[in-house]
Amino acid sequence: MHPTLEKVTQTIIERSRDSRGAYLSRLEAAVDQGPHRAKLACGNLAHGFAACADGEKEDLAGSQKPNVGIISAYNDMLSAHEPYKDFPALIKQAVRDAGGVAQFAGGVPAMCDGVTQGQPGMELSLFSRDVIAMSTAIGLSHNMFDAALYLGVCDKIVPGLLIGALSFGHLPAVFVPAGPMPSGLPNKEKVRIRQLYAEGKVGRKELLESESQSYHSPGTCTFYGTANSNQMMVEIMGLHLPGSSFINPYTPLRDELTKAAAKQVLKFTAAGNDFRPIGRAIDEKAIVNALIGLLATGGSTNHTIHLIAIARAAGVIINWDDFDKLSKIIPLLAKIYPNGSADVNHFQAAGGMGVLIAELLRNGLLHGDILTIGDERGMAQYSREPKLTEAGLRWEAGPASSQDDAVISTVGQPFQPTGGLNVMHGNLGRGVSKISAVAEQHQVVTAPAVVFDDQDDVVAAFKRGELEKDCIVVLRFQGPKANGMPELHKLTPPLGVLQDKGFKVALITDGRMSGASGKVPSAIHMCPECLDGGPLAKVRDGDVIVLNTQTGEVNVQVDPAEFEARVAAANTAKGHHFGMGRELFGGFRAHASSAETGATNLFYVD
Repeated sequence: MHPTLEKVTQTIIERSRDSRGAYLSRLEAAVDQGPHRAKLACGNLAHGFAACADGEKEDLAGSQKPNVGIISAYNDMLSAHEPYKDFPALIKQAVRDAGGVAQFAGGVPAMCDGVTQGQPGMELSLFSRDVIAMSTAIGLSHNMFDAALYLGVCDKIVPGLLIGALSFGHLPAVFVPAGPMPSGLPNKEKVRIRQLYAEGKVGRKELLESESQSYHSPGTCTFYGTANSNQMMVEIMGLHLPGSSFINPYTPLRDELTKAAAKQVLKFTAAGNDFRPIGRAIDEKAIVNALIGLLATGGSTNHTIHLIAIARAAGVIINWDDFDKLSKIIPLLAKIYPNGSADVNHFQAAGGMGVLIAELLRNGLLHGDILTIGDERGMAQYSREPKLTEAGLRWEAGPASSQDDAVISTVGQPFQPTGGLNVMHGNLGRGVSKISAVAEQHQVVTAPAVVFDDQDDVVAAFKRGELEKDCIVVLRFQGPKANGMPELHKLTPPLGVLQDKGFKVALITDGRMSGASGKVPSAIHMCPECLDGGPLAKVRDGDVIVLNTQTGEVNVQVDPAEFEARVAAANTAKGHHFGMGRELFGGFRAHASSAETGATNLFYVD
């Protein structure tokens, strides 16, 4: 095991000793109560199985047969979740065949960030994670279940499901993926058309045709954004069946994996002899594995927020310094768009998670001794891949090495020696920067600030030609308390156009960018956020800023005494608290913690 990995893990264990201990004590108290369904009064239980078939009523009246709750984020507008419409029937039959009962415990909301990107609804996106966690808890609160299956893929949805699952940490849990859509229009071509549209060189018809060829069928979008980072993260923590993350929907193998996941969770209930509650499985080492996977694949910066909240739900305390220290030793081993030209289907064909996990284990860069939901307990089995044979579903040895070294590399010859995620610090606060998709010549920018409080104003200034110069766009009041911390990908095409014209450009914001963060350097998630008195609110147009994403430094070159004496600007952006449901989330905004502590309302944060 790499000594830095050991040291960071041990630091997290020590930092979390009290909170993790308290969490495990609550878990054990719940376990000691025995099968919860048996504690229900007759009226409670009768309500709980009133809609079941007669045979299932008899099964649930006793405590001999385990009952599996299904929590699903299905809707048929969200392409990644459309395949889930068929999963409950598959799961119920598979569980019945294996000697149990399954009930649909509850649905959770699932918004598509692709639909809401740059729109008012995006200001609900981050907080939807907390709503999903609470909705998960409501679904399981009927106390009818011995285990649970979680159906979700995208953006805030998997983190929300996982936080909710950890609040029921005494229940075994398996997460069930739906898989990516087949490859469509190459992502680089899609981005080229977007930039042409931003310049006014093609029209809406051409843009819509391009987008429709890229996002074209049921399944997850094929670029490596938050959704596919979620799937990687869940598998590398051992909550997916080995090799199941990136199997396309509506294929025989996908259906068999869904059935296998349903049967698998039955093996781990308290009624058996291999009890594996999720609260024990997701410990400090599992969280560190997720962090390592994020760095090794160049995954979504959203997880510098989500992983902190997920960890806290299990009593584990991590922070951005942990990301930063591990980024120094974890090399970039995957090139998936926007970090390269390949999509997730190419990644899967090159060997996928099995090759990646095996390479990390061989080099002492991953914890192999975690509790997983595979037939074995450690991560070694995750180098195998599922195959559908005449004898049924089997796990066989995966490729010994990458099948395409332009997509998956080795620790000896990585795409870059570090994980490409730096913590930013300086007199403008503290944030994060992802540089795995940023060319080296663009990773350091010194330029005058151009200050905005609304992303639409940035786009308008671009269209007027006012940004045709070296500049660092400072976009303020985008934090969780200000407006819910929307993603700001609306700015990527215009800033990309400026960069292609030879201008030195960058973005600094207390908002988010996520897994689609591309070729333009940025410092995001800046803390404290402007509404909490963050120094970004003191920056003025023309102030020279130095953004060095290689060293992690972000500073405004203003005399310290003068800068300190400045009065922080007020937020000039209006109309962000009402309409499209935003008025319902005033309490979420008011009480949100900082980005570095998970931007959450679910936990008390010092």
